[in-house]
Amino acid sequence: MYYTIKQMAAMFDVTEHTLRYYTDMELLPCERDGGNRRVFNEESVNWMQGIKCLKGCGASIEDIQEYCRLCLLEESEENLKARYAIILKQREKAYKRVEEAKATAKYMDDKVAHYEAVLAGLAPDDTNPKNWTAENRPTHGESC
Repeated sequence: MYYTIKQMAAMFDVTEHTLRYYTDMELLPCERDGGNRRVFNEESVNWMQGIKCLKGCGASIEDIQEYCRLCLLEESEENLKARYAIILKQREKAYKRVEEAKATAKYMDDKVAHYEAVLAGLAPDDTNPKNWTAENRPTHGESC
């Protein structure tokens, strides 16, 4: 079965431009029809699913290119270890994003508590930049 670029874009919730980019970068295989339009087959669907998985993990285009390049090589333990290293790198980045998200959530919890104190009349309203002066302006890193 063959899919048009429009069908592939809808199938993977990406733009047609993205698919053109992936084919131009030789990440996504495609064929051309009689009108020189890109058409995609089941192999293309498999590769696009792999690209979407890696993209969803936060992989850079360079990492995706390397992973795809490795997938096209003959299977070997060295090749498998190289792909594994890319996955480990993505996992490390994912855990870093989790920690950053936790820090952001903590900051927001503190901000909510401060606003609640201001609203309850327990703290002055120091949240509006319009009212800050050089003496009371929060510095970078302080809660605003």
